[in-house]
Amino acid sequence: MSINLELPKKLNITIDQAHQAAAEIFRPISRKYDLREHDYPVELDTLASLYDGLAEAGQAGAGADGGRSQQKSDKPRPEGAVANGGNMQSVINTMETSWGDVGLMLTIPYQGLGNAAIAAVATDDQLKRFGKVWAAMAITEPSFGSDSAAVSTTATLDGDEYVLNGEKIFVTAGSRATHIVVWASVDKSLGRAAIKSFVVPREHPGVEVVRLEHKLGIRVSDTAVIRFENCRIPKDNLLGSPEVDTKKGFGGVMQTFDNTRPMVAGMAVGVARAALEELRRILDEAGIEIDYDRPAADQHAAAAEFIRMEADFEASYLHTMRAAWMADNKEPNSLEASMSKAKAGRTGTDITNKVVELTGTLGYSERLLVEKWARDSKILDIFEGTQQIQQLIIARRVLNKNSAELK
Repeated sequence: MSINLELPKKLNITIDQAHQAAAEIFRPISRKYDLREHDYPVELDTLASLYDGLAEAGQAGAGADGGRSQQKSDKPRPEGAVANGGNMQSVINTMETSWGDVGLMLTIPYQGLGNAAIAAVATDDQLKRFGKVWAAMAITEPSFGSDSAAVSTTATLDGDEYVLNGEKIFVTAGSRATHIVVWASVDKSLGRAAIKSFVVPREHPGVEVVRLEHKLGIRVSDTAVIRFENCRIPKDNLLGSPEVDTKKGFGGVMQTFDNTRPMVAGMAVGVARAALEELRRILDEAGIEIDYDRPAADQHAAAAEFIRMEADFEASYLHTMRAAWMADNKEPNSLEASMSKAKAGRTGTDITNKVVELTGTLGYSERLLVEKWARDSKILDIFEGTQQIQQLIIARRVLNKNSAELK
Protein backbone atom coordinates (compact mmCIF):
# COMPACT_ATOMS: atom_id res chain seq x y z
CA MET A 1 0.00 0.00 0.00
CA SER A 2 1.46 3.36 -1.04
CA ILE A 3 1.61 6.35 1.28
CA ASN A 4 0.56 9.79 0.11
CA LEU A 5 3.17 12.25 1.36
CA GLU A 6 1.63 15.31 -0.28
CA LEU A 7 0.54 18.13 1.99
CA PRO A 8 -3.18 18.92 2.21
CA LYS A 9 -4.12 21.66 -0.25
CA LYS A 10 -5.53 23.82 2.54
CA LEU A 11 -1.97 24.33 3.80
CA ASN A 12 -0.90 26.00 0.55
CA ILE A 13 -2.02 29.42 1.78
CA THR A 14 0.29 29.08 4.80
CA ILE A 15 3.20 28.10 2.58
CA ASP A 16 2.60 30.94 0.11
CA GLN A 17 2.24 33.63 2.79
CA ALA A 18 5.24 32.46 4.81
CA HIS A 19 7.50 32.06 1.79
CA GLN A 20 6.58 35.51 0.52
CA ALA A 21 7.48 37.02 3.89
CA ALA A 22 10.74 35.06 3.97
CA ALA A 23 11.78 36.03 0.45
CA GLU A 24 10.64 39.66 0.40
CA ILE A 25 11.14 40.75 4.01
CA PHE A 26 13.56 38.40 5.79
CA ARG A 27 16.22 37.68 3.19
CA PRO A 28 16.86 41.35 2.23
CA ILE A 29 17.49 42.38 5.86
CA SER A 30 19.12 39.15 7.09
CA ARG A 31 22.73 40.33 6.93
CA LYS A 32 21.85 43.83 8.15
CA TYR A 33 20.54 42.62 11.50
CA ASP A 34 23.13 39.88 11.85
CA LEU A 35 25.69 42.70 11.97
CA ARG A 36 23.53 44.85 14.28
CA GLU A 37 22.98 42.48 17.19
CA HIS A 38 20.21 43.46 19.62
CA ASP A 39 18.72 46.06 17.24
CA TYR A 40 15.01 45.42 16.92
CA PRO A 41 13.98 44.86 13.26
CA VAL A 42 11.15 47.35 12.86
CA GLU A 43 10.22 45.71 9.54
CA LEU A 44 8.64 42.89 11.55
CA ASP A 45 5.95 45.17 12.98
CA THR A 46 4.40 45.49 9.53
CA LEU A 47 4.55 41.73 9.07
CA ALA A 48 2.90 41.07 12.45
CA SER A 49 0.11 43.54 11.64
CA LEU A 50 -0.41 41.87 8.28
CA TYR A 51 -0.66 38.42 9.88
CA ASP A 52 -3.14 39.68 12.47
CA GLY A 53 -5.27 41.32 9.81
CA LEU A 54 -5.34 38.17 7.70
CA ALA A 55 -6.13 36.05 10.75
CA GLU A 56 -9.03 38.30 11.73
CA ALA A 57 -10.37 38.01 8.20
CA GLY A 58 -9.96 34.25 8.26
CA GLN A 59 -7.51 34.36 5.37
CA ALA A 60 -4.24 33.52 7.11
CA GLY A 61 -2.77 30.09 7.55
CA ALA A 62 -2.91 29.05 11.17
CA GLY A 63 0.84 29.02 11.35
CA ALA A 64 0.84 32.80 11.04
CA ASP A 65 -0.61 33.36 14.50
CA GLY A 66 2.15 31.99 16.70
CA GLY A 67 0.36 28.89 17.89
CA ARG A 68 -2.91 30.55 18.79
CA SER A 69 -4.63 28.36 16.20
CA GLN A 70 -3.70 25.36 18.32
CA GLN A 71 -6.36 26.30 20.83
CA LYS A 72 -8.59 23.49 21.97
CA SER A 73 -11.89 22.68 20.33
CA ASP A 74 -14.91 20.98 21.90
CA LYS A 75 -16.16 19.77 18.53
CA PRO A 76 -15.85 15.99 18.23
CA ARG A 77 -14.02 14.63 15.22
CA PRO A 78 -15.79 11.94 13.17
CA GLU A 79 -14.50 8.44 13.82
CA GLY A 80 -11.58 7.63 11.55
CA ALA A 81 -11.09 11.26 10.53
CA VAL A 82 -7.69 12.89 10.74
CA ALA A 83 -6.77 16.52 11.31
CA ASN A 84 -4.17 18.77 9.78
CA GLY A 85 -4.48 21.64 12.19
CA GLY A 86 -2.49 24.20 14.08
CA ASN A 87 0.62 22.15 14.75
CA MET A 88 1.22 21.18 11.14
CA GLN A 89 0.49 24.69 9.93
CA SER A 90 2.74 26.25 12.55
CA VAL A 91 5.58 23.88 11.67
CA ILE A 92 5.18 24.60 7.94
CA ASN A 93 5.12 28.32 8.65
CA THR A 94 8.28 27.91 10.74
CA MET A 95 10.06 26.00 7.98
CA GLU A 96 9.29 28.61 5.35
CA THR A 97 10.18 31.65 7.46
CA SER A 98 13.36 29.98 8.76
CA TRP A 99 14.36 29.49 5.12
CA GLY A 100 14.40 33.29 5.06
CA ASP A 101 16.09 33.88 8.44
CA VAL A 102 15.61 31.81 11.58
CA GLY A 103 16.62 34.66 13.90
CA LEU A 104 14.04 36.97 12.37
CA MET A 105 11.45 34.20 12.60
CA LEU A 106 12.13 33.95 16.34
CA THR A 107 11.69 37.71 16.61
CA ILE A 108 8.26 38.04 14.98
CA PRO A 109 5.92 39.61 17.56
CA TYR A 110 3.37 37.25 19.11
CA GLN A 111 5.06 34.09 17.87
CA GLY A 112 7.26 33.27 20.86
CA LEU A 113 8.01 29.77 22.13
CA GLY A 114 5.91 30.61 25.15
CA ASN A 115 2.86 30.79 22.90
CA ALA A 116 3.26 27.08 22.14
CA ALA A 117 3.52 26.42 25.88
CA ILE A 118 0.26 28.28 26.49
CA ALA A 119 -1.45 26.40 23.67
CA ALA A 120 -0.24 23.07 25.09
CA VAL A 121 -1.43 23.27 28.71
CA ALA A 122 -3.67 26.32 29.24
CA THR A 123 -7.30 25.99 30.28
CA ASP A 124 -10.04 27.42 28.09
CA ASP A 125 -10.31 30.50 30.32
CA GLN A 126 -6.53 31.00 30.17
CA LEU A 127 -6.58 30.72 26.39
CA LYS A 128 -9.06 33.58 26.32
CA ARG A 129 -6.78 35.67 28.57
CA PHE A 130 -3.39 34.76 27.13
CA GLY A 131 -4.19 33.53 23.63
CA LYS A 132 -3.04 36.75 21.98
CA VAL A 133 -0.05 37.76 24.07
CA TRP A 134 3.57 37.60 22.88
CA ALA A 135 5.13 35.02 25.21
CA ALA A 136 8.77 34.05 25.69
CA MET A 137 9.60 30.84 27.56
CA ALA A 138 11.97 30.77 30.56
CA ILE A 139 13.26 27.34 31.57
CA THR A 140 17.07 27.18 31.74
CA GLU A 141 18.85 28.40 34.87
CA PRO A 142 22.51 29.08 35.74
CA SER A 143 22.70 25.77 37.62
CA PHE A 144 21.43 23.51 34.83
CA GLY A 145 21.03 23.26 31.07
CA SER A 146 19.03 20.42 29.51
CA ASP A 147 17.82 18.80 32.75
CA SER A 148 14.46 20.54 33.01
CA ALA A 149 13.65 18.62 36.19
CA ALA A 150 16.39 20.56 38.02
CA VAL A 151 14.39 23.81 38.12
CA SER A 152 15.23 25.74 41.29
CA THR A 153 13.05 28.83 40.73
CA THR A 154 10.25 28.74 43.29
CA ALA A 155 6.61 29.78 43.22
CA THR A 156 5.15 30.11 46.73
CA LEU A 157 1.40 30.48 47.15
CA ASP A 158 0.52 33.44 49.36
CA GLY A 159 -3.23 33.98 49.53
CA ASP A 160 -4.50 34.61 45.99
CA GLU A 161 -1.02 35.13 44.56
CA TYR A 162 2.11 33.16 43.75
CA VAL A 163 5.45 34.71 44.68
CA LEU A 164 8.22 33.85 42.19
CA ASN A 165 11.92 33.91 43.02
CA GLY A 166 14.78 32.75 40.82
CA GLU A 167 16.87 33.52 37.73
CA LYS A 168 16.45 32.31 34.15
CA ILE A 169 19.03 32.41 31.37
CA PHE A 170 18.93 32.07 27.58
CA VAL A 171 15.36 33.38 27.35
CA THR A 172 14.61 33.85 23.65
CA ALA A 173 12.81 37.17 23.01
CA GLY A 174 13.04 37.78 26.75
CA SER A 175 13.42 41.55 26.50
CA ARG A 176 10.85 41.99 23.71
CA ALA A 177 7.95 39.68 24.48
CA THR A 178 5.03 41.10 26.46
CA HIS A 179 4.82 38.02 28.70
CA ILE A 180 7.10 35.23 29.92
CA VAL A 181 6.13 31.61 30.58
CA VAL A 182 8.23 30.73 33.64
CA TRP A 183 8.91 27.23 34.91
CA ALA A 184 9.02 27.09 38.69
CA SER A 185 8.50 24.65 41.56
CA VAL A 186 5.51 25.07 43.85
CA ASP A 187 6.98 22.59 46.40
CA LYS A 188 10.65 21.59 46.25
CA SER A 189 10.03 18.59 48.53
CA LEU A 190 7.80 16.96 45.89
CA GLY A 191 10.47 16.97 43.19
CA ARG A 192 9.74 17.28 39.48
CA ALA A 193 6.01 16.70 39.96
CA ALA A 194 5.73 20.15 41.53
CA ILE A 195 7.19 21.99 38.53
CA LYS A 196 4.56 24.21 36.94
CA SER A 197 4.53 26.94 34.32
CA PHE A 198 3.34 30.48 35.02
CA VAL A 199 2.47 33.40 32.76
CA VAL A 200 4.22 36.56 33.97
CA PRO A 201 4.00 40.00 32.32
CA ARG A 202 7.51 41.19 31.42
CA GLU A 203 6.88 44.71 32.67
CA HIS A 204 5.84 43.72 36.17
CA PRO A 205 7.15 44.42 39.69
CA GLY A 206 9.84 41.92 40.59
CA VAL A 207 10.82 41.15 36.97
CA GLU A 208 14.25 42.40 35.84
CA VAL A 209 15.94 41.84 32.49
CA VAL A 210 19.53 41.64 33.73
CA ARG A 211 21.36 41.53 30.40
CA LEU A 212 21.30 40.39 26.77
CA GLU A 213 23.73 37.74 25.56
CA HIS A 214 26.16 38.13 22.64
CA LYS A 215 25.92 34.98 20.54
CA LEU A 216 27.47 32.95 17.73
CA GLY A 217 24.25 32.86 15.70
CA ILE A 218 20.62 34.06 15.56
CA ARG A 219 22.02 37.43 16.59
CA VAL A 220 18.90 39.36 15.65
CA SER A 221 16.96 37.35 18.24
CA ASP A 222 17.55 38.75 21.71
CA THR A 223 18.53 36.22 24.37
CA ALA A 224 18.02 37.51 27.89
CA VAL A 225 18.91 36.79 31.49
CA ILE A 226 15.84 37.50 33.64
CA ARG A 227 15.65 37.66 37.42
CA PHE A 228 12.44 37.21 39.42
CA GLU A 229 12.58 38.66 42.92
CA ASN A 230 9.43 38.51 45.06
CA CYS A 231 7.41 38.73 41.86
CA ARG A 232 3.72 38.45 42.72
CA ILE A 233 1.23 37.19 40.15
CA PRO A 234 -2.41 36.04 40.43
CA LYS A 235 -2.69 32.35 41.26
CA ASP A 236 -4.75 31.71 38.14
CA ASN A 237 -1.67 32.64 36.06
CA LEU A 238 -0.48 29.10 36.75
CA LEU A 239 -1.07 27.30 33.46
CA GLY A 240 -3.29 24.25 33.60
CA SER A 241 -4.13 22.48 36.83
CA PRO A 242 -2.51 23.65 40.10
CA GLU A 243 -2.75 20.12 41.53
CA VAL A 244 0.53 18.27 42.12
CA ASP A 245 0.26 14.69 40.91
CA THR A 246 3.37 12.80 42.06
CA LYS A 247 2.37 9.74 40.02
CA LYS A 248 2.08 11.71 36.80
CA GLY A 249 5.31 13.62 37.41
CA PHE A 250 5.63 16.81 35.43
CA GLY A 251 4.18 15.35 32.26
CA GLY A 252 1.75 18.25 31.90
CA VAL A 253 4.58 20.75 31.71
CA MET A 254 6.69 18.46 29.53
CA GLN A 255 3.80 18.32 27.05
CA THR A 256 5.04 21.76 26.04
CA PHE A 257 8.12 20.13 24.49
CA ASP A 258 5.96 17.79 22.44
CA ASN A 259 4.67 20.94 20.72
CA THR A 260 7.86 23.00 20.58
CA ARG A 261 10.41 20.33 19.60
CA PRO A 262 8.83 19.78 16.16
CA MET A 263 8.82 23.58 15.80
CA VAL A 264 12.57 23.73 16.43
CA ALA A 265 13.04 20.78 14.07
CA GLY A 266 11.12 22.84 11.50
CA MET A 267 13.57 25.70 11.99
CA ALA A 268 16.50 23.37 11.29
CA VAL A 269 14.75 21.98 8.21
CA GLY A 270 14.19 25.51 6.89
CA VAL A 271 17.81 26.58 7.35
CA ALA A 272 19.09 23.31 5.84
CA ARG A 273 16.87 23.79 2.81
CA ALA A 274 18.20 27.32 2.30
CA ALA A 275 21.78 26.02 2.36
CA LEU A 276 21.02 23.15 -0.01
CA GLU A 277 19.34 25.45 -2.51
CA GLU A 278 22.31 27.81 -2.46
CA LEU A 279 24.70 24.91 -2.96
CA ARG A 280 22.64 23.61 -5.86
CA ARG A 281 22.78 27.03 -7.50
CA ILE A 282 26.55 27.23 -7.13
CA LEU A 283 27.05 23.69 -8.45
CA ASP A 284 24.88 24.46 -11.45
CA GLU A 285 26.93 27.58 -12.18
CA ALA A 286 30.10 25.47 -11.94
CA GLY A 287 28.69 22.99 -14.45
CA ILE A 288 28.42 20.15 -11.93
CA GLU A 289 25.43 18.00 -12.81
CA ILE A 290 23.37 16.10 -10.24
CA ASP A 291 21.90 13.00 -11.88
CA TYR A 292 19.39 11.04 -9.81
CA ASP A 293 19.39 8.21 -12.35
CA ARG A 294 23.06 7.41 -11.72
CA PRO A 295 24.70 6.03 -8.58
CA ALA A 296 26.15 8.81 -6.43
CA ALA A 297 29.55 7.07 -6.46
CA ASP A 298 29.74 7.51 -10.24
CA GLN A 299 29.28 11.28 -10.05
CA HIS A 300 31.35 14.32 -9.10
CA ALA A 301 32.25 14.24 -5.39
CA ALA A 302 30.28 17.44 -4.72
CA ALA A 303 27.23 15.97 -6.47
CA ALA A 304 27.49 12.81 -4.38
CA GLU A 305 27.65 14.90 -1.19
CA PHE A 306 24.61 16.88 -2.30
CA ILE A 307 22.59 13.71 -2.87
CA ARG A 308 23.58 12.39 0.57
CA MET A 309 22.61 15.63 2.31
CA GLU A 310 19.37 15.91 0.38
CA ALA A 311 18.37 12.42 1.56
CA ASP A 312 19.06 13.43 5.18
CA PHE A 313 17.07 16.61 4.62
CA GLU A 314 14.05 14.66 3.33
CA ALA A 315 14.21 12.31 6.32
CA SER A 316 14.30 15.28 8.72
CA TYR A 317 11.36 16.90 6.99
CA LEU A 318 9.23 13.76 7.17
CA HIS A 319 10.13 13.15 10.84
CA THR A 320 9.05 16.69 11.65
CA MET A 321 5.76 16.55 9.78
CA ARG A 322 4.94 13.21 11.38
CA ALA A 323 5.43 14.59 14.90
CA ALA A 324 3.25 17.62 14.14
CA TRP A 325 0.56 15.49 12.51
CA MET A 326 0.38 13.26 15.58
CA ALA A 327 -0.03 16.29 17.85
CA ASP A 328 -2.93 17.53 15.74
CA ASN A 329 -4.58 14.11 15.96
CA LYS A 330 -4.17 13.90 19.76
CA GLU A 331 -1.76 10.99 19.46
CA PRO A 332 1.07 10.76 22.04
CA ASN A 333 4.09 12.09 20.16
CA SER A 334 6.83 12.44 22.76
CA LEU A 335 8.99 9.85 20.96
CA GLU A 336 8.39 11.36 17.54
CA ALA A 337 8.91 14.92 18.79
CA SER A 338 12.33 13.99 20.15
CA MET A 339 13.17 12.00 17.02
CA SER A 340 12.33 14.96 14.81
CA LYS A 341 14.37 17.35 16.95
CA ALA A 342 17.37 14.99 17.10
CA LYS A 343 17.38 14.20 13.40
CA ALA A 344 16.73 17.74 12.14
CA GLY A 345 19.12 19.38 14.59
CA ARG A 346 22.00 17.13 13.61
CA THR A 347 21.16 17.28 9.90
CA GLY A 348 20.94 21.07 9.94
CA THR A 349 24.43 21.51 11.39
CA ASP A 350 25.85 18.85 9.08
CA ILE A 351 24.37 20.38 5.93
CA THR A 352 25.20 24.01 6.67
CA ASN A 353 28.78 23.25 7.68
CA LYS A 354 29.32 21.00 4.67
CA VAL A 355 27.92 23.70 2.35
CA VAL A 356 30.45 26.19 3.76
CA GLU A 357 33.17 23.63 3.07
CA LEU A 358 32.01 22.86 -0.47
CA THR A 359 31.63 26.52 -1.44
CA GLY A 360 35.13 27.32 -0.16
CA THR A 361 36.22 30.92 0.23
CA LEU A 362 32.91 32.14 -1.16
CA GLY A 363 30.96 30.26 1.50
CA TYR A 364 33.30 31.34 4.30
CA SER A 365 33.02 35.01 3.39
CA GLU A 366 30.11 37.34 4.09
CA ARG A 367 29.37 37.67 0.38
CA LEU A 368 26.79 34.92 0.82
CA LEU A 369 24.55 33.99 3.76
CA VAL A 370 26.04 30.48 3.87
CA GLU A 371 28.40 31.15 6.78
CA LYS A 372 25.57 32.81 8.69
CA TRP A 373 23.34 29.78 8.24
CA ALA A 374 26.12 27.59 9.63
CA ARG A 375 26.35 29.81 12.71
CA ASP A 376 22.57 29.99 13.11
CA SER A 377 22.02 26.24 12.78
CA LYS A 378 24.16 25.26 15.79
CA ILE A 379 21.67 26.54 18.35
CA LEU A 380 18.92 24.47 16.72
CA ASP A 381 20.75 21.33 17.83
CA ILE A 382 21.02 22.69 21.38
CA PHE A 383 17.95 24.56 22.63
CA GLU A 384 14.70 22.72 23.48
CA GLY A 385 16.95 19.82 24.52
CA THR A 386 20.39 18.89 23.24
CA GLN A 387 21.16 16.00 20.89
CA GLN A 388 22.15 13.87 23.91
CA ILE A 389 18.91 14.64 25.76
CA GLN A 390 16.82 13.71 22.71
CA GLN A 391 18.65 10.41 22.32
CA LEU A 392 18.10 9.66 26.00
CA ILE A 393 14.36 10.36 25.69
CA ILE A 394 14.14 8.22 22.55
CA ALA A 395 15.93 5.34 24.29
CA ARG A 396 13.56 5.54 27.28
CA ARG A 397 10.50 5.47 25.02
CA VAL A 398 11.78 2.63 22.83
CA LEU A 399 12.96 0.51 25.78
CA ASN A 400 9.98 1.46 27.97
CA LYS A 401 12.16 2.66 30.84
CA ASN A 402 11.67 5.63 33.13
CA SER A 403 14.20 8.31 34.07
CA ALA A 404 15.29 6.42 37.18
CA GLU A 405 16.01 3.26 35.19
CA LEU A 406 17.85 4.90 32.30
CA LYS A 407 19.96 8.00 32.98
